[in-house]
Amino acid sequence: MTPEAKERIDNLVHQNKILVFMKGNKLMPQCGFSNNVVQILNTLGVPYETVDVLEDYEIRQGIKEYSNWPTIPQVYLNGEFIGGSDIMISLYQKGELQQMVEVALAS
Repeated sequence: MTPEAKERIDNLVHQNKILVFMKGNKLMPQCGFSNNVVQILNTLGVPYETVDVLEDYEIRQGIKEYSNWPTIPQVYLNGEFIGGSDIMISLYQKGELQQMVEVALAS
């Protein structure tokens, strides 16, 4: 990953309390896994931002190295990597995600 890509990702991650690197955007997810994350966050009714990795190859490849996680989507809360679709589903089903999101938004 180039230093420029790392800086761009750093800025995105730290400027948004809830950020999803995904295929597509929250209005039009381009894969089922990204759609799962969007549906969960919409159900929680929280504000969040998305980055469409399909529009930027450098971000698409760089985010995998940045998080040391091989798949998309990737969710960040308050600058901390949470995981992808399966982890979000698990946290949501256990009732843990709502609290994590509230803490992120309150800080």
